[in-house]
Amino acid sequence: MNVKDSFDRGPEGWCSYDYQASAPAGHNIFIQATWVRAGGVNDSGHVWADDSRWSIDTPEEPQSILPFLFYRNWRNQDLIDLTEAEVSVYLRGDDLQLYGAECLFWVHGGDTRRHFVGNPLDISDGSWSSHPNRFTLTSDAQWHLSWHSPHVEPKPLDRLLAETESYGFSFVGFSRAVEGRLCLDEFEITTRR
Repeated sequence: MNVKDSFDRGPEGWCSYDYQASAPAGHNIFIQATWVRAGGVNDSGHVWADDSRWSIDTPEEPQSILPFLFYRNWRNQDLIDLTEAEVSVYLRGDDLQLYGAECLFWVHGGDTRRHFVGNPLDISDGSWSSHPNRFTLTSDAQWHLSWHSPHVEPKPLDRLLAETESYGFSFVGFSRAVEGRLCLDEFEITTRR
């Protein structure tokens, strides 16, 4: 199975997450990424989000910022098996101030989120890199349990990869909230199952 978001026709469902501690329990604030028709890799379409749309997700440990996320049910898609899946993505920062943060890929399902800490991602500065970030989601690599609902046991990694509801990119390890703009293009997943 191959999943590809080339952003040639729109934002493809990608959003930022704005955590609001004062919002009612279970109320999530997702802000759609901005789609641009050109200016992406090979002058294709791409999406971006900036610090006006994301905030620190304080229940996560360590605290995280989720600048890009995608829930499969937003496009009427079933859970996906990401066991041994290969991921490819271009990330570009525009005046992006990371304040020590790393950018990580994460997976979510069954009220559990795990960050793929074994492969921090490169973010090019001001222009697209000549090559994408590429990595394989193996269960024997380094993953970090960053959040789970206090009402359930964390989903084991092998089940989480096999039954992924959503995925995205996070900033982790910052000394203060990340500022600037993050751009995303040519996101692709190639599954093994």
